[in-house]
Amino acid sequence: MRPNTTKRALSAGKMVVGTMVFETRVPGIASLLAAGGFDFFIVDGEHSPTSLETLQAIALAARGANITCLARVPSRFGSEHLSRPLDIGVEGLMVPQVERVEEVKNIVQATRYYPLGRRGMALGIIHDDYRVSDPLENISSANQEVFIIIQIESKQAIDHLEDLVRVEGIDAALVGPLDLSQSLGVPGQLRHPLVTQYIETMIEKCAQANIPSGVYERNPEDFAYWMKRGVRLLLCTSDIGMIITESKRMVAIVRDIAKGNQVFTF
Repeated sequence: MRPNTTKRALSAGKMVVGTMVFETRVPGIASLLAAGGFDFFIVDGEHSPTSLETLQAIALAARGANITCLARVPSRFGSEHLSRPLDIGVEGLMVPQVERVEEVKNIVQATRYYPLGRRGMALGIIHDDYRVSDPLENISSANQEVFIIIQIESKQAIDHLEDLVRVEGIDAALVGPLDLSQSLGVPGQLRHPLVTQYIETMIEKCAQANIPSGVYERNPEDFAYWMKRGVRLLLCTSDIGMIITESKRMVAIVRDIAKGNQVFTF
């Protein structure tokens, strides 16, 4: 398996910046995001209907563009949701709604080969670039390079996070702020003191376990608060957010020009 540049950067103590892909289902999205400077992107499979065929095409394009392609799977249950994206070339997973140690152990079992897990073996296919030198080398490489993020989205998950991240085979934890706010009884209030308090607790527990913590923000300026607290896994907005934000900005400029409020010279 090829080196996972995002995972390796995090392991070296560096910051990585990625985005979510909800609506763009063409391979070219990988090259576009790479040109934009992102380290990684996550194709959503929890709230979006992206097929495995489309996911494979995007993952292949990401290899050529030298950007890390991850997938958010639809469920933390069922090995078919966890191992198949890896088999078709995705370099890692973000697994949503994780709350219990047993769930984390099942995730590791489905996504890691022996001795960490029991992932179904299909060597020499796309995730191995169609090459098999020594099966043990392929297995060891996959266990080293696959990047598994558990998504922490509830009060229960954060209350017991030290047990979740202690399971070997988990590489990072990333908070889902909307679901967390709902779990805390303040749905949609992402800046509520209780939500901030629980995210800070998550970051502290991850630091104590030497596991990278991640946060999602719609506005890049909002990362300053979390970066001061040691967060290095930054998930910034989405294809939807970028298109709408930039569209509004450009349309506002054009309408301002039409009103005579701005004059540009060439």
